Amino acid sequence: MRDSEKKILLALGREIRRHRKAKGISQEDLAALAGLNRNYIGFMERAERSPRAIVIFRVAQALEIHPSLLLSEMSWGKR
Repeated sequence: MRDSEKKILLALGREIRRHRKAKGISQEDLAALAGLNRNYIGFMERAERSPRAIVIFRVAQALEIHPSLLLSEMSWGKR
């Protein structure tokens, strides 16, 4: 994986975690709501997986947000 791709995945993972914590739900709860494995949520939050678009949509739906929020609010590698 290229450095630029890793930065994007790290930023996506931070946004997923930020929105999840703002909702006060665990990785396990988010996984259940999105129909995913709890481990996969952790992998995404730590940038260890590159999720398909449909997975991003399912996570956003579970978080009750528009999928674009997971991308538009990303701080592209500035942290």
